[in-house]
Amino acid sequence: MQKEIQEQVNKGMMLPLMEEFYTIQGEGFHKGTAAYFIRVGGCDVGCHWCDVKESWNPESHPPTAIEAIAQNANKYSKTIVITGGEPLTWDMGPLTSLLKQMGMSTHIETSGAYPLSGSWDWICLSPKKMKLPTQQVYKAAHELKVIIYNKNDFEFAEKQAEKVGEDCILYLQPEWSKRETMIPQIVDYVMANPKWMVSLQTHKYLNIP
Repeated sequence: MQKEIQEQVNKGMMLPLMEEFYTIQGEGFHKGTAAYFIRVGGCDVGCHWCDVKESWNPESHPPTAIEAIAQNANKYSKTIVITGGEPLTWDMGPLTSLLKQMGMSTHIETSGAYPLSGSWDWICLSPKKMKLPTQQVYKAAHELKVIIYNKNDFEFAEKQAEKVGEDCILYLQPEWSKRETMIPQIVDYVMANPKWMVSLQTHKYLNIP
């Protein structure tokens, strides 16, 4: 039975589901809008400041049929955000196809470290130094969100901005634990380099998921 389940996971017909919840998008271009979040387990990118390290091990999260995931999502919102973990660890084609058949808008939050799968209305690319995005994801991204942990990350952000499409929206977002230190630096940087915008984790200020 375990082998059969693993085959379904490999095909994207089941996914290791960590959690799902209806809330307000807190970050980036769609901040302030209602959305249903689907958090998929599994990530080997390994950001030391990750605030959902419990998502890293996919075996900690039950393989769940995509039909059940889609039915739950359809009860709450037409905007669906798939996050992780790293959702592109898995084949996102079957789930996004099902969601779109049901009339939902599909968004993804990804490091871009794996090949792009699925059909997306919005791709938020948040690249990480430890495992850089694929060329395919760079070109497809609608927004680039670079996390600023220290001053060296500004140089990394500029290198990443060179790789995305010219219509991609550029954001700098302070890492939450460093926000008091980095927000003033980000503000100064954006004022000096207005192609960038500031993104904040507003859901944490609102004390919501």
